[in-house]
Amino acid sequence: MPEQPRVRTTEGVVQGRRRQGHAVFRGIPYARPPVGALRFAAPAPPDRWEGTRQAAEFGPLVPLSLPIDVGPPQGTDWLTLNVGTPDPGAAGLPVLVWIPVGGYLSAASSDPMFDPAALAEAGLVVVSINCRVGAEGFAYLDDVPPNRGFLDQIAALEWVQRNIAAFGGDPGRVTVAGVSAGAGSVAALLTMKPARGLFRRAMAHSVPGLHSTPALARQVTSAFAHRLGAAAPTAAALRDIDPWHLAAELTSFNAGLHAHRESWGRLTETGTALCPVVDGDVLPETPWPALTGGRASGTELLVGHTRDEFRFFSVMSGRQGTYTEQDAQAALELLAPQPHGAGAYRAAFPQAGPEELVETVYSDALFRMPSQQLAEANAAAGGTSYLFELRWTAPALGGALGACHSLDIPLAFGTLDSPVGAQLIGDEPTPEAVALSHELREAWIRFVTTGDAGWAAYRPGRRLTRVLDAGSETLPYPEQASRRIWEGHPPAPFDLS
Repeated sequence: MPEQPRVRTTEGVVQGRRRQGHAVFRGIPYARPPVGALRFAAPAPPDRWEGTRQAAEFGPLVPLSLPIDVGPPQGTDWLTLNVGTPDPGAAGLPVLVWIPVGGYLSAASSDPMFDPAALAEAGLVVVSINCRVGAEGFAYLDDVPPNRGFLDQIAALEWVQRNIAAFGGDPGRVTVAGVSAGAGSVAALLTMKPARGLFRRAMAHSVPGLHSTPALARQVTSAFAHRLGAAAPTAAALRDIDPWHLAAELTSFNAGLHAHRESWGRLTETGTALCPVVDGDVLPETPWPALTGGRASGTELLVGHTRDEFRFFSVMSGRQGTYTEQDAQAALELLAPQPHGAGAYRAAFPQAGPEELVETVYSDALFRMPSQQLAEANAAAGGTSYLFELRWTAPALGGALGACHSLDIPLAFGTLDSPVGAQLIGDEPTPEAVALSHELREAWIRFVTTGDAGWAAYRPGRRLTRVLDAGSETLPYPEQASRRIWEGHPPAPFDLS
């Protein structure tokens, strides 16, 4: 039996294991456990250790605020990362750092959908990280730094700069990537001064426009603290509450957001009460004006969205087929850009019924337009943007999911047989699915390696976009009607109504 791989990091020696032609190292701490006196604090440097630390198992899950059962808590060493590498003895390999954050409520790097095997086989060093989410990462508390989840991500990227060469990677060729809130994290990192120099390229799938003003964040966090019986929205008042109990309470709190629609407006449509705050310090401003205003530099960016972003949420909530004209009007008034967006949607989609209008405006407001506008803003800042839209319909549920949110991720990782992959694509992937997976994965590999996605770059004049389908094409941006409605209306932070 071959000897298991060992690597010396700046904190100590880790021993991983060989798997499917590559080496994996799991559960490596990049910061100290954020508990006790460190709870709700900025991440603290990891402790050093003597001897060899076993790195064969994933670190414990961070507290998740999702209506799912993840079993009993496994520990508090949440701030860990995993490395998959073709060869720890190599040098200069390109590096992909994956931020597996969903809804700013979950961060599970152990999800089989993110298995790095296919990407490592192609020559990439793949790092996936856990970071704080929910109340631990984003509650706006008076006595601790805001946006702690972003600070965790920066600490992980600093670890990569210190250590990735020991795993065969090139610290000068790091691409940071994510989907949904992970993509929102990537977009935020583009604008944050402490993140500068920590990565060279970025990939962002389905970028959300989820940010709050301090005024709204303070009111929401105060309401959440009051629900818990805390005297004030402070770390001191919440520190003794069990983290998993706090996460469960946030799950319930998120489920009741609609009751606050008159006060909290658009935020109540997201299902995420505690999202990143534009605090002027950790996150100085949202990415779109920062890039277009020249306060952040453009980069090599691969960004895109699916055609039917909202369909997954519509189907899984049981709402598909039930939307009324009243639902459509409420969605348009709340989410379309003011003051004329609702009428503009009616004019642009005159044949659309309530179902199509609801799905279109939700898809646009939550993911499609923030993604398209990030491509445009990055290009305006001097960067090179590659834009895509996934148009291929997921075969599961008789095609009811369409080209839904997150369908692109098992395709890109090549994890079609993972639980999520099978849920979206089916237990037996078709040759069409396999071919599309190969195409998207090759685009990732090429981009991470060279900075070129393999199709024409997005320019504000032509707006060329790779439309991924059974027969993929590079076309002018396909959602032109929505783009025109949102032109001049970048995602703005949620504020008090």
